[in-house]
Amino acid sequence: MAESVFYRSVTTQEPSQPSEHIRRLVWKIAIATLLLMAVGSATRVMNAGLACPDWPLCYGQLVPSKQMNFQVFLEWFHRLDAGLIGLSAIALACLSWWNRRSLPNWLPWASTFALGLVIFQGVLGGLTVTQLLRFDIVTAHLGTALLFFSTLLVIGTALMPYQGTGVVGKLSWIGLTATILVYLQSLLGGLVASRWALHQCFGASQLCVVMNSHIAGVVPATVATLVVVFISWRTPALHPTLRQLANVAAGLVIVQILLGVATFRLHLQVETLTVAHQAVGAALLGVLVSFTVFALRDRATATEVKACTENAGAT
Repeated sequence: MAESVFYRSVTTQEPSQPSEHIRRLVWKIAIATLLLMAVGSATRVMNAGLACPDWPLCYGQLVPSKQMNFQVFLEWFHRLDAGLIGLSAIALACLSWWNRRSLPNWLPWASTFALGLVIFQGVLGGLTVTQLLRFDIVTAHLGTALLFFSTLLVIGTALMPYQGTGVVGKLSWIGLTATILVYLQSLLGGLVASRWALHQCFGASQLCVVMNSHIAGVVPATVATLVVVFISWRTPALHPTLRQLANVAAGLVIVQILLGVATFRLHLQVETLTVAHQAVGAALLGVLVSFTVFALRDRATATEVKACTENAGAT
C-alpha cells in the first residue's frame, strides 16, 4: 500500500498552465520545422537553392512578384517558413524566461539553446546563398535543422504528462544509440545530396566513397532501431506510448529503406521520392528522440519509486 502511494506521488505531475501553453507552442514549431525541412529538400532537388540570388530579400524585395515562378516560390517560401519559425523560437524563449518560476528549471535554458540554433541556422542559410551552395555549408544547414528539430521534441516530450511503468531496463540507452546513429546517417545523406554524390558516382567519380559510406551507414542505424523495436516487443508491461513509438519506428524504417532503394535505382530522377526519403528520415529521428526521452523518464521514475520505497521501509 505504501509503495503504491509513493509511486503515484513521484510519477503523477499536473502540468501548470504556462507549461501547457509552451508545450503546445513547441509541438507546433516542431511540425513547422519538419515541413520546413521537406520544403528545403524540395528546393534542393528542384535546383531552386539559388532561385533568389540575394539574401535575406529575394530580388531585393520581400515578395518578388515580378520574378515569381515555381523555383523562386520554393526558395521564397522556404525563407518565409524559416522566418516564422525564428519568430516562434524567440517567443518560446521569452515565454520560458518570463514564466520561469512556474516552469522546470531546465526549460528556459533549453529554449535559449533552441533559439541559438535558430540564429546559427539563419547565418548558415545566408551563407548557403552567398557561398553558392557550398556542400559543407549545405550539410551543416541540414544538421543544424535536425538538431533544432530534436531539441524541440526533447522539450515537448519532457513536458508531456507521463507515468512510467519502470520496466524499460536498458531501452533508454539503446534508444539513445539508435538516435545518434540515425542522426549521423542523416548527415551522410545530406552530404550525398549536397555533393550530388549519387549522380557523380554513376560517372565513376571519387565521390563514390561518400555514396558508399551512406549506403553502409544504413546497416548500424537500421540494426540499432530494430533492436529497440524487438526489445520493446519482448518487454512485458512496457508503457503503451513506448510500444506505439517502437511500432511507428519499425514502419518508418521499412518505408525509408524502400524509398532509399527506389531513389538509388531511379538515379534521383523522381523528385518526390528524394523529398520523401529525407522527410521520412527526419520523422524517424523524431520518433527515436521521443522514445528515448520517454524511456529516460521511465527509468528515472523507477529509480525514484525505489528510493521512496526504501525510505518508507526505513521509517
